[in-house]
Amino acid sequence: MTVGTQMTQAIATVQNAAATMKTFSLETQDQQAKQTFEQLAQTLDNAVETLKGRQKYIEKQEPQFKQ
Repeated sequence: MTVGTQMTQAIATVQNAAATMKTFSLETQDQQAKQTFEQLAQTLDNAVETLKGRQKYIEKQEPQFKQ
């Protein structure tokens, strides 16, 4: 498995986790839990952006990793 493939999988996994937290936030009536899920989703969204930036850097440095 190439670094590019691993990075793509990592991004997809974190995006899935963020979507799950957003779903939990919408489904709960507990305001404290809702806030926690929203904060977790935001943290995961930030992680996705960081990973995407790293992926672009890798692709620029090592074109063979480009998907």
